[in-house]
Amino acid sequence: MVGIQHAARASYAFIERNFNLVKRYWGWEIVWLAYSIANALSITFIGQASAAITGKTFTDAELDRTILYLLVGTLVWHYLSVVFDNVSEMIAWERWEGTIEYTFMAPVSRMTQMLGQTAFALVYGLLHTTIILFVVTLFFQLNLSQANVPGALAILAVGSFSFIGFGIMAAVLPLLFPERGAQMSHVIQAVLLLVSGVYYPISVLPQWMQGLARLSPATYVLEGMRMALLTGASFAQLWPFVLPLLAMGLVAVPLGVWIFGRAERYAKRTGKLKRNG
Repeated sequence: MVGIQHAARASYAFIERNFNLVKRYWGWEIVWLAYSIANALSITFIGQASAAITGKTFTDAELDRTILYLLVGTLVWHYLSVVFDNVSEMIAWERWEGTIEYTFMAPVSRMTQMLGQTAFALVYGLLHTTIILFVVTLFFQLNLSQANVPGALAILAVGSFSFIGFGIMAAVLPLLFPERGAQMSHVIQAVLLLVSGVYYPISVLPQWMQGLARLSPATYVLEGMRMALLTGASFAQLWPFVLPLLAMGLVAVPLGVWIFGRAERYAKRTGKLKRNG
């Protein structure tokens, strides 16, 4: 019991440290939030302009569905990418702050650090996305009267678990490649954005890319949340999306921790831990 309490306090210390970093770089946070809001509004306005773009007449219901389709993709991807970024960049953060040696040599297990980092990523992602959603609702009237909101939130929670595993695996790249590892993790994120159907159904992709889409947890999160919010799908109808996400999370998280542990030992042995470039 004492060990669990100690680990919980240590994990919370990482959460508090990261929020202190957010406060320290408040100017960057405002810039990033403003960019994210502008991006969400721009994509949503594309939905509103569907009739003008296509030259066809849309009913109000069809237009609302198009706007909500794009908005769900924008907000879900923003949330998942924030979670992915904060987990995958936990090594880059330590290097930027010059604390990597202190953190990795401290009597704290790597699992404790990862728990704190992922908890911060989830809370920060939710706060960021909620602010964007609030601003967007000032511009658009969203009709969610038929939506299964609890079902959508359940899909998002399970999807977060899966994305954390992918983020831990991506965190290995800055550990092994100090000069370009962070940029390499962004390439992974870009590929997931392309194949996961964020702004379009994956059926429009080439057949070989549709196969890649089924390997991305974001695909199941987006499809499940759209069914829950656009059609009011029941919990039973959402199981085909929940089960793959659970399976991916159960495989990706332990695999990511194992890969990270091996990469950490290699980095310490070869002197890559302290290098900044």
